[in-house]
Amino acid sequence: MLTAKQHELIRFIQQRLEETGISPSFEEMKEALDLKSKSGVHRLISALEERGFIRRLPNRARALEILKQPEDAVGGGRAQTPSNVVDIRTAAPVAQTAPANDVIEIPLHGRIAAGAPIEALEDHQSLPVPAALLGPGDHYALEVSGDSMIDAGIFDGDYALIRRTDTARDGEIVVALVNNEEATLKYLHRESGRVRLDPANATYEAQVYDPHEVQVQGKLAGLLRRYH
Repeated sequence: MLTAKQHELIRFIQQRLEETGISPSFEEMKEALDLKSKSGVHRLISALEERGFIRRLPNRARALEILKQPEDAVGGGRAQTPSNVVDIRTAAPVAQTAPANDVIEIPLHGRIAAGAPIEALEDHQSLPVPAALLGPGDHYALEVSGDSMIDAGIFDGDYALIRRTDTARDGEIVVALVNNEEATLKYLHRESGRVRLDPANATYEAQVYDPHEVQVQGKLAGLLRRYH
């Protein structure tokens, strides 16, 4: 039997993986569970890891994989294995119980900055993506350049899968077009009548703009990573 907090945490992690393909940060887990400190999150993570519900992926910042869920969280007590880790050499999920046979081609629009904004290139290329990774809507891909989002599990060279939209909630990871010429991948926040684009790396500073200078062009839907 898991404690109530352990149940709550594993459900929160699964929800974030399904929505974004990225594990929540310890700060996000602390706030979601209304804990006083991150040490409480560490204890819950360790307990779930020891009992075989989750595991920490080596050499990847803030990466968690759910191995099974509590029996009352899935129909018929059947454990579910996540499909958010993908090997793009085969364009097939590397961690799921049933293969995703449908692969679709989505536009690959050059490189996007995960650092200081750079020009978003409109290349005429495409990227094969398992359909299981994409929800409803129109999608495109961008190759990530830079390391300002590493604490969100987004690394240089990753392919960000973006759902086209011009709206987003505070705290979501978005493609933001700045002054109609530069695009960047950042957390979106609005405060005091301005727009703040936050990195996920303490060595970078937030970028603050007037609302008319920033246009949301999509939200992060998932990631593909090339393994060498």
